[in-house]
Amino acid sequence: MSDTQTPTNTRRSPFARRGTSAPGPRATFRQLLPFIFEHRPVLIWVAVLSVIGALTSLAQPLLVAQVIDLVEAGQPLGWIVWGLIALVIVSGIISGYQHYLLQRTGEGVVLSSRKRLVAKLLRLPIAEFDTRRTGDLVSRVGSDTTMLRAVLTQGLVEAIGGTVTFVGALIAMLVIDPVLLGLTVLVIAVAITTVTLLSGRVREASHQAQEKVGDVAASVERAISAVRTIRAAGATDRENRAVDTEAEGAWQMGVEVAKISALIVPIAGIAMQVSFLVVLGVGGYRVASGAITVADLVAFILFLFMMILPLGQAFGAVTSVNMALGALGRIQEILDLPDEDAYDRDLAPRALMVGEANEGMLPDAAAIAFDDVHFAYAATPQDPADPGNDSPDEHLPEPDVTARQPVLRGVSFQVPRGRRIALVGPSGAGKSTILSLIERFYDPSVGAVRMGGLDVRSIDRGALRAQIGYVEQDAPVLAGSLRDNLKLGSPDATDAECEQVLRAVNLGSVLDRDPAGLDAAVGEDGIMLSGGERQRLAIARALLAAPPILLLDESTSSLDGVNERMMREAIDAVSAGRTLIVIAHRLSTVIDSDRIIVLEEGRVIGEGTHAELVESVPLYRELAAHQLLV
Repeated sequence: MSDTQTPTNTRRSPFARRGTSAPGPRATFRQLLPFIFEHRPVLIWVAVLSVIGALTSLAQPLLVAQVIDLVEAGQPLGWIVWGLIALVIVSGIISGYQHYLLQRTGEGVVLSSRKRLVAKLLRLPIAEFDTRRTGDLVSRVGSDTTMLRAVLTQGLVEAIGGTVTFVGALIAMLVIDPVLLGLTVLVIAVAITTVTLLSGRVREASHQAQEKVGDVAASVERAISAVRTIRAAGATDRENRAVDTEAEGAWQMGVEVAKISALIVPIAGIAMQVSFLVVLGVGGYRVASGAITVADLVAFILFLFMMILPLGQAFGAVTSVNMALGALGRIQEILDLPDEDAYDRDLAPRALMVGEANEGMLPDAAAIAFDDVHFAYAATPQDPADPGNDSPDEHLPEPDVTARQPVLRGVSFQVPRGRRIALVGPSGAGKSTILSLIERFYDPSVGAVRMGGLDVRSIDRGALRAQIGYVEQDAPVLAGSLRDNLKLGSPDATDAECEQVLRAVNLGSVLDRDPAGLDAAVGEDGIMLSGGERQRLAIARALLAAPPILLLDESTSSLDGVNERMMREAIDAVSAGRTLIVIAHRLSTVIDSDRIIVLEEGRVIGEGTHAELVESVPLYRELAAHQLLV
């Protein structure tokens, strides 16, 4: 199929990433419940305490009314005073213990949500990280999950006891004086209506505020990760202003949330004051007319305060829940994404486990083979199209392949077992993409990548990657020690094995120059190491696992001549009997390869030995003449 041909079949399958037309992710209260119900036993106990506390509070006005009646009758108070004091003390103890449990449970909700989010992030398809900002993802783990704490600590669970208090007070007030209750309910109805109208605005504003916080985190991460480049370019002030702009945007949205909250928060207080004034005025008139007694009026007022208090808690819960739902929308957006292997069982219901060195599967097949592979990355970060295959049928092209950025265009080649193959070509020819497809960071848009004769999509991802040692182009080093980096893929390796592989790649000097040895810190992004040392450490990490297939992406590009020679010798030693695919920066790295594959604009334009390619492929001859193989 040519690159300009438009497929007529437009079938989409569940393997596509789908965009949404909504301006931002929205969460529902039902999606919040699983985070809360993880702590169900504690919350049930809190609810019981809340009910007990409500009952002790409701008993207090009744005792106060009896005290007033006894005083008016000139009778001794007796046990009633002590009972009232006991109720106040018990109510205070219950309230304090309940507050502690809610705070602890709130922290538990934050912890569990962070664990779930981090677990999801580390299992997302690589394509998701191509189109999302790291700082924004970090903000979701930090800032957004913190918002969930407010659901428990600001009234949601306490609303259970508050409901008991509210209903109990309502019944008591109805018994005391239905007329006063009718006036009170009228005021409260107005307050509830106002809060209901404002709650939706709180959720939307909160979501937008969290989006802005994510923008700030992304800007800070961008600036810090490139701080040396920014300083060297004299761009510190410009970057500072850029971050300030994002921070001001977050501030503005925070102020918007504050404005809406400022309308909700005082409503309970206003309702209480208006109700109190109405009850005091009308109630005083009814006492004077003999409709009710002074004790009844005092008890009614106390019940009024008890009814308004849970109402205020309910208003606070509405605000906190809507703010949490705004943040939960961003969390849920990530949690709802499919894992990297979510559809593997649909592609291959009986995924095969590859044995050691891929032996016993298809022994006569090539170690790696590309069969008419086409591939395209998403055109823009906003493009919802899946850069991988949308169909379990490997020969069915995607309807939108030509609408995105083509990288590979019908690439076919084979890598026999135990051979060394070099990939060369200009920058952007698709060399690194080939290694990414072998690792299944992406799947082909059209065609198939095979290991041992089997489509890699039919092989368990863990088993597939266990067969491959991969050294990336930028040779990332994790913050920590030398040992941490080496044992990333070989957790059972001994210290002796770690030291042996370090010396094999000419890192013995790094090991010896620090008394800590393998525990020597490498710094953030390996800043304590030189560029060449970082690459050699990445190679050592891959070599320590001793996989049957090694993928080296420009792994010697930062080495000087002496270190490059030592590195080649080390690779020669460990690659004996293994399959090696290398993207080379220098002619000396590839000239001894068994075969060299030349790529240009996503196509294979030549394949053979160095001597054959110099004769038959003008591009290779030019690159070799200038030693510019990448």
